[in-house]
Amino acid sequence: MKLTQEQFDQLWGEQGPYSEAKLITETRILDDQVSRVFVVVEVAINPLTYEIISKNMKQFADDEMINQLIAHSENRGQHFGYVSMAFMREYVNESVMKEAQKALEYSKATIIKMHRFVMDLLDIKR
Repeated sequence: MKLTQEQFDQLWGEQGPYSEAKLITETRILDDQVSRVFVVVEVAINPLTYEIISKNMKQFADDEMINQLIAHSENRGQHFGYVSMAFMREYVNESVMKEAQKALEYSKATIIKMHRFVMDLLDIKR
């Protein structure tokens, strides 16, 4: 499949798809003190990958993570892509950070699976 420049720009990468999985520590401040701290795993999928995966969901019918990412992502435009929260818990002890790390690893693996599908479909060499 030959990409237009606009489509290629929607991949975000210089030679292929680029997306992000972020581990965020969110500090909430109420009045003059920290009220709570949350750990968040957020995923940003480039627009073209999101669109291609969405159009090919039958091939991912058994993949719960891809289904959740596609169903719960919010389009924030070309610059931010499709954003979804894969994990969010209040940081009450170190076990929360361990859970967040697992969610981050799972998110990264899911994005890589989506990118591989797109790269194969578009014949983008690794």
